[in-house]
Amino acid sequence: MNLVTLSNRLGYVATFVTGKTLADIGSDHAYLPCFVVENGLVEKAIAGEVVLGPYNAAMRQVSARQLQEKIAVRLGDGLDVIAYGEADSITICGMGGSLIVQILEAGKTKLSGHERLILQPNVGAELIRAWLLSNGKRLVAETILEEDGKIYEILVAESGSCEALTDVEERFGPYLLKEKNEAFIKKWMLELTHMRVVEAQLRGAKVTAQVQQKQTEVGQVIGQIVAVLADEENGSLGR
Repeated sequence: MNLVTLSNRLGYVATFVTGKTLADIGSDHAYLPCFVVENGLVEKAIAGEVVLGPYNAAMRQVSARQLQEKIAVRLGDGLDVIAYGEADSITICGMGGSLIVQILEAGKTKLSGHERLILQPNVGAELIRAWLLSNGKRLVAETILEEDGKIYEILVAESGSCEALTDVEERFGPYLLKEKNEAFIKKWMLELTHMRVVEAQLRGAKVTAQVQQKQTEVGQVIGQIVAVLADEENGSLGR
């Protein structure tokens, strides 16, 4: 039987996995746990699922690959599927940032402080950065990539003190700001276009305190994006 292959997105996630045991929360078909076990990146893994359909799919995948002794498939909500300190690496991928934050917040008592968190939000990465900072976690790495027309961010965190992030670092990512690769530029160019559409819609809306507040917020975001992209253009000219 051939080894499991991963998408580029999950392949990047796998490169950050450390320790003996991985817990993959929202594991779907358990591709990531199967991959890291079969490739010797960890000794064992836990595939957690809250929905019965994906749970059954993960069970079939693990059984078909005869990995039942190394991968435990568990049905439960978020970090409820693991015991305190059971996992050395915890991956939560393919969800919105707000949902990932909810999972982390609800499962805080399961975190020993020694595990590595590898988080791949589809949107709302800034919400995760804010949660990490306020819960004694420090970012140790970030990656942004494009796959099949979608752009994904990967955040890696461990316990430890760190300096507070600026508003810009929280939104864009301190490591991503330093690299500013193609996917980063494309993401924020698209976001700038979207925010300008929102800005135009707000200008045509009835003036209320709520609309004025939203206009201010949108204007601030646009200003940040323009400044970050302008810095990149100036940097390119100087290289």
